[in-house]
Amino acid sequence: MTEFFYALINPEVSFIRYALIAGVLSSIAFGIIGTFVVVKKMTYIAGAISHTALGGIGFSLWITSVTGIGFFPPIMGALLISLITGLIISYTIIKGDERLDSIIGTIWAVGMSIGLIFIYITPGYGDPMSYLFGNILLISANDLAVIIVLNIVIILLSVLFHNQFLAIFFDEEFAQVRGVKTHWYQIILILLISLTIILLITIVGIVMVIALLTIPASIAGIFSKKMKVMMFLAVIICALVTVTGLIGSYLLNLPTGSVTILFSGILYLLANIFKFFTKK
Repeated sequence: MTEFFYALINPEVSFIRYALIAGVLSSIAFGIIGTFVVVKKMTYIAGAISHTALGGIGFSLWITSVTGIGFFPPIMGALLISLITGLIISYTIIKGDERLDSIIGTIWAVGMSIGLIFIYITPGYGDPMSYLFGNILLISANDLAVIIVLNIVIILLSVLFHNQFLAIFFDEEFAQVRGVKTHWYQIILILLISLTIILLITIVGIVMVIALLTIPASIAGIFSKKMKVMMFLAVIICALVTVTGLIGSYLLNLPTGSVTILFSGILYLLANIFKFFTKK
């Protein structure tokens, strides 16, 4: 543990500090949006959005390599494609298409395939592992700035539309009768999920993004059913697992994303065991 704190204050390894700051700051958005995802049962939608982000990442790497432009980093490519995917899914939900699962599954698979193809044809780049499984230690000062801006947007919109989100979660039909334009708030919610997923991809990667988005909120749901309390607990739990994952991976020399998700899974198991014995 001492070794980690020495590294934290060492000016020559600033990436450790960037990783810690990113994990703590992002936990705010993860806890809030993760609670929405768990309560609304939108995990499958979140999974599709996260995996199609690889398409944007692959295209960004390819276009940067071919043209030499430097203003289209992978995180921006992922953001663009994730927002487009969110809009497509929102439109499908509004139309009331009964084949929503099929459409989401298709988007999921095609998005990943496009990303892998672009990565394969990108000169000098053929390893998607850092994006699939994440590496918080690769976060730069620029990435941290993007995370902070996205974090602020997510928090502001979540607070601004909190009551409207509650309305569509618990009684959408009544909200429509009262004149609430539920479709618009559904779109806003899905776009917020897209933004949050981009933050998560930076930390744990595409494959494990759903775990960190849903596990802290699921643990919080074991201890409280009130939305605000769930959000607060989810933020604390998410910060705990990201910081612990970072420290554990540094000391054990293991992948940060994997250690983070493993720790969150153990915490979820312990929470369920606690719930089982306290119910008796």
